[in-house]
Amino acid sequence: MTAILALVRKDLLLYLNDRRALAIHLLVPVIVAAFFGSLFGGTGNGKTGRIDVAVVRQDDSGLAANLVASLQADPNLRVQVLPLAAARDRVVAGKATVAVVIPPGFGGAAVGALTGTAAAPTLPLLFDPSQGAVLAMVKGLVTHHAMQHANAGMIARASGLGAALPAGAGMPFFMRDEAVSAGPAYDAYAHSFAGMGVQFILFMGVDWGIGLLTARRSGIWSRLLAAPVTQWQILLSRLLSGTIIAAALLVAIFLCAVVLFGVTITNPAGFVLVTLGFALMTATFGLLVAALGRTPEATRGIATFATLMIVMLGGAWVPSFIFPEWLQQASLVVPARWAIDGLDAVTWRGLGIDAALHCAGVQLAFAALFGALAAWRFSVQAREA
Repeated sequence: MTAILALVRKDLLLYLNDRRALAIHLLVPVIVAAFFGSLFGGTGNGKTGRIDVAVVRQDDSGLAANLVASLQADPNLRVQVLPLAAARDRVVAGKATVAVVIPPGFGGAAVGALTGTAAAPTLPLLFDPSQGAVLAMVKGLVTHHAMQHANAGMIARASGLGAALPAGAGMPFFMRDEAVSAGPAYDAYAHSFAGMGVQFILFMGVDWGIGLLTARRSGIWSRLLAAPVTQWQILLSRLLSGTIIAAALLVAIFLCAVVLFGVTITNPAGFVLVTLGFALMTATFGLLVAALGRTPEATRGIATFATLMIVMLGGAWVPSFIFPEWLQQASLVVPARWAIDGLDAVTWRGLGIDAALHCAGVQLAFAALFGALAAWRFSVQAREA
């Protein structure tokens, strides 16, 4: 029994002395739990992200003007007043959750419906089909504000006519939902395959980089340098092979999505661009891991933690539109966000080549940054050696 206790004590001391591993094991669950807790309500006092809403005002009535002003003042919404075509385009591109169309004559008809002198008008809502859960919240807010101003208008009209208010009046308008997208109907599988594909290929990139550290420790790196090749030739070959493997994996993942789950790639050329941009970014990320790491064991924990943060903030686990507002802005500097947005754009969103070029270009910029940092670090290590 004494021997067992001594061995247990030894294991505990070794674990506690590895401060880096201890910090990773403690920080990862705490940060991930805090992240999801903040997304889904926290203590109930947190400020969630505002919902992007476009408003198309085609009615010149006072009720319509008051409704627009009221929506703009709502702390839950970020409202832009736009023409119909521009509002539809923002919803199609995923830049607005809902477009509220206030049709001509809406104000007078809504007040008339309350007083029983007109039929209830229709209020069209154009919504992003990937955000159906958020649509219900927007409808509730629009109904609240519209009813408030319609009731005020009814009271003013009844007072002006010296008439009594009608009893038991119903809804003064009806909402008509219309999902708008340039591509096929929203496919949750497309977004899920994008998020999980990006996550696990990035983990492959981490393993790729740790493989370089393992090769150094085992002496394979030194034997390669003893051959008639330079360090830069070895690194370039790793970069190219890593890019090819990452691109092939993403293509294979989406081939399964297409064959088994009916996912549609609406822009094949855009898909190729986004895939190549992401693959190159993944390969340079792996090189950066190898350049900054010291030992495979220590590097694996830190790199895993960094990758989890990248995919979590990039929207791989939950869509980025439900993030708090400050986190939505911060996620724009996360490479996974652009990979996932790009894959969404060329699948169910059905966007054009310009959207794919934009997302691929941002990933190439990250690849250039990671590659430059890795090259600098390898140069320093070569001089020190």
